[in-house]
Amino acid sequence: MVTAPSSILGLDVGDRRVGIAAATLEAGLARPLTTLRQDEGFPAALEQIVKNENAEALVVGLPRGLDGQVTAQTQAAEAFANDLRERYADLTVYLQDEAVTSKKAEAELEARGKPYQRADIDALAATYILEDWLAERRQKEATG
Repeated sequence: MVTAPSSILGLDVGDRRVGIAAATLEAGLARPLTTLRQDEGFPAALEQIVKNENAEALVVGLPRGLDGQVTAQTQAAEAFANDLRERYADLTVYLQDEAVTSKKAEAELEARGKPYQRADIDALAATYILEDWLAERRQKEATG
């Protein structure tokens, strides 16, 4: 059996949905995957994606207030990340600032001129979160 290349998943966590993106460690290019509803089926659905994508790490978007302050959403994202750390002890879970990723995603989808749904925004926002994390990682590696 051929295993998929190792990947990293980006998650845009909302109250009702979680947008998910993936990037292989080889290529380092993020792509939107899907959006899952935060309901009783969420843990099993995420587990399947982690397996299918051969994920080594999870990057959770960390929202903050306009002035960088901690908000209720910040605390919810941190709690979500901690739950993931407990559930996936063999994966590293990172937090990544997600400043305006949802607005950026909505603007991009609007500019395409095609119909889209809220779930599309969430998955694309997760892609931006993952792209930001990958860019910071590359920058750290380049500067030593």
